[in-house]
Amino acid sequence: MSPRRPLQRVIQGARKFFAGEPLLAAPWIGPLQRYDLAKLKADARAALNVAVLSITQGIAYATIAELPIIYGIISASVAAIVAPLFAGSRHTMLGPTNATAFMLFSIFAATPALLVREIDLIPLLVMMVGIFCVIGALLRAADLMQYISRSVLVGYISGAAILIIANQCEDVLGLKLNSQNTRTFIGQVTELVKNVSHAQWPPLLTAATTLAGYLALMRWKPKLPSFAIMLVFSSAVWGSLAYHHVGAFGRMERFSTFSLAELIPALPHISRAGIFEDISSLIGVAFALAFLATLENSVMSKTLASRTGEQPQVNQDMLAVGMANIACALTGGMPASGSLTRSALNEATGARTRFSSVICGIYSLIAALIIAISPWWGVPLIDFVPKSALAALIIGLAFSLFDRQNIRACLRSTPDDAGVLITTLGASLIAPLHTAILLGVAVSLALFLRRASRPHLIEYNATDTGDLSQIHEKKARNNPSISLVHVEGDLFFGATEIFRSQVQRITTDPSLKVIILRLKNARHLDATSVLALSELAEFVRSQQRHLLISGCPRSIYRVLKNSGALDILQEGCDRKAGESNVFPESPANPNLSTRDALKRAQQLLGTRNADVLIFVDTKKNK
Repeated sequence: MSPRRPLQRVIQGARKFFAGEPLLAAPWIGPLQRYDLAKLKADARAALNVAVLSITQGIAYATIAELPIIYGIISASVAAIVAPLFAGSRHTMLGPTNATAFMLFSIFAATPALLVREIDLIPLLVMMVGIFCVIGALLRAADLMQYISRSVLVGYISGAAILIIANQCEDVLGLKLNSQNTRTFIGQVTELVKNVSHAQWPPLLTAATTLAGYLALMRWKPKLPSFAIMLVFSSAVWGSLAYHHVGAFGRMERFSTFSLAELIPALPHISRAGIFEDISSLIGVAFALAFLATLENSVMSKTLASRTGEQPQVNQDMLAVGMANIACALTGGMPASGSLTRSALNEATGARTRFSSVICGIYSLIAALIIAISPWWGVPLIDFVPKSALAALIIGLAFSLFDRQNIRACLRSTPDDAGVLITTLGASLIAPLHTAILLGVAVSLALFLRRASRPHLIEYNATDTGDLSQIHEKKARNNPSISLVHVEGDLFFGATEIFRSQVQRITTDPSLKVIILRLKNARHLDATSVLALSELAEFVRSQQRHLLISGCPRSIYRVLKNSGALDILQEGCDRKAGESNVFPESPANPNLSTRDALKRAQQLLGTRNADVLIFVDTKKNK
């Protein structure tokens, strides 16, 4: 074989892979050419509704991550403008989310060395998240998300919700806890219990009324922007009392309005000394954030697609997530991901095209400018926002993350789903969230591989002509000399145990002379399985016995040929005389290859009346 042949196959495979689902660099051009005034009006109305929610949630999620609120507003604005220029979905709305914000908080809270440099490291981290997502989109990594159990996301979000509630209780009660003791869930709860007697009634009253109003609006007026309404109401009532230092309210903690200077984009300092050390320390965190952002966005886009009838384009949407995060890194924002609440609101309020998101981002930037110049008018808007009111609303959002239907489905469907959910949820409460989600993914994949790596071994009767019929009751056969193994399922690296079981049978059954592997319904043979099959063939030959392959599909035959395993299997055959140990499938007659394999077995044994043992998987019905 020419040394160029393998390289040519690799190049051809790569071309075929990248041509399968091409990514579009500018999917917005077509919709823009078809844009008209009616669509603009519909998009502008929907964008206004979403912008109100987007700004307030941006402030909330920056608070969760313990970042200046400008980071959340910038992310909500810039990601909304950039993402639809690359996204496949026309209703996608990107920006900061609960899950990514709290993962960001947990990462820095658990690592004091990173916490002291958080503001300096955020742009670099967000840039790395964006680059990972872009590379993942080019490699079609979003397709792999279908192999991640939904239980991972449900467990992670439920754990994050519990952590968010515990973390916001400090502002609700007006406490100042020791940050050294609140880096874990147990530490946070312990500190709250120790200091609850020092709680202040003004922030508690503010939080209680704000949360009660939010929950009431969510129940009786769910279409209204409840979050924004209650934040404005509490700022106008309780925030005004705090701003004017009325009685005990004067000591209540409030936010500070940002300035115009803070809106100026700050590029990541990639030329500074120690940049590679920082990249090394953040690479695992960036990968976890990129994974979570992609997973959130995939779930969101598929959910919207089921409502609108669109075809989800998960890799194109992953590219949008990457480009949005790169833009956020260049403008001073926090990590962005797909927001189901804002995207659903965008679709429900009549958005017609992807440009609704762009308009929403422009609205948000205008609002940010108004907030920044509001001190010039003597009314610094953010200074009226009590921290306890926003903390109460964040708790309200956190409660909405508990989806009882999803949790019940994961716990009751299968033991594997329940195990993944419990593992991810438990890990999120005792370990940093990026570790918890990666652990949940690892457990999910391990369980998937365990299920997929168990091909079915079905028992058949075989006649001399190759006709097969399944046996429903196991029957003992004395002095068998031929074993016919029907393999059905995936034969990737996790399934090589099937070949080891054959080796064990050979060593314990001295009368067995010929093994026929019927691979008609086998799939996905890989290098590990090829090597295991070759080892089995060599071992069988060393025992003066024979291994035959029956019903080999074209795809598996190609793998055997390209890997060199076919030459090993065919050793001892007089190919010029037409002898063979491998019998490819015949589409016209599926059992023809098995008949030919049985004839070959009888030829090797020198008999026409060989006993036939059909292999029985003794573990199948246990």
